[in-house]
Amino acid sequence: MEMEGIEHRTVSVNGINMHLAEKGGEGGPVVLFLHGFPELWYTWRHQLTAFAALGYRAVAPDLRGYGDSDAPAEASSYSCLHVVGDIVALIETLGGGGAPVLLVAHDWGAMIAWYLCLFRPDLVKAFAALTVPFRPRHPKMKPVEGMRAFFGDDYYMCRFQEPGKIESEIAEYGAEKVIKKILADRSPGLPRLPKENPFGSKTDDIKLPPWLSQQDLNFYAQKYDKKGFTGGLNYYRALDLNWELTAAWTGAKVKVPVKFIVGDIDMVYNTPGVKEYVHGGGFKNDVPLLSLPLCAFAREYREYGFVLIEI
Repeated sequence: MEMEGIEHRTVSVNGINMHLAEKGGEGGPVVLFLHGFPELWYTWRHQLTAFAALGYRAVAPDLRGYGDSDAPAEASSYSCLHVVGDIVALIETLGGGGAPVLLVAHDWGAMIAWYLCLFRPDLVKAFAALTVPFRPRHPKMKPVEGMRAFFGDDYYMCRFQEPGKIESEIAEYGAEKVIKKILADRSPGLPRLPKENPFGSKTDDIKLPPWLSQQDLNFYAQKYDKKGFTGGLNYYRALDLNWELTAAWTGAKVKVPVKFIVGDIDMVYNTPGVKEYVHGGGFKNDVPLLSLPLCAFAREYREYGFVLIEI
């Protein structure tokens, strides 16, 4: 039932073939959903149906490197300019010339969306950011260098940097167990991947949350078994390249209307320094049109462990 009426097609954007899932009439305003890691368009299947029923044209792509979209091999092909270029071309395809869209994005999808808002605010009517707040560029320290210094070599983003290394470790566990660990585990503290047993030995003991069924897990695992994880990991491997490419935007503000939603035990929200940035005025300063999430959704969010962030 949840997949009924969702249509699939492939479009050519920015030199790659991108797979789309969409639902709703072409005349309705476009709502564009961008997924995170390790996810797919499938993350948004419920939202596609819900927004289509309200008269919107709801669209969710497999991002570059994921699912049924093309996956260039080199990490340098996953820079912020490449991935934002994909979305700009997609918006132009959907809107018949680049009409602005409503944007909803989670995790790495939110990172891409922040870059889109920064580079091309004319293409975004409003942005609902899940999990990841805006991250202003630090002019004196590259991201990976900073994470190694503050969080250590075992911090997950640091462990993702060496091409092929973490892929071989994932292969030892299998896609299903790794995706289950990442999406469903609620261990406190910074996410670390020790060189010995990086994903733990008790993934079978992790209880699936209400929003993730075994059928869902199988869908993700099947796609990742076919495509591999390198495409998604290459986004992390382009972090320092993004830092170099965005020097001209140091200190720039995001000037589109934004709502921010995060879980109270979300690992990004609980990363040292993030709460202080979100609640201490830094976030609002960098994103002047930031406002509260819609209060009508408060009960639903709290049922799944979300809090409404008061800015």
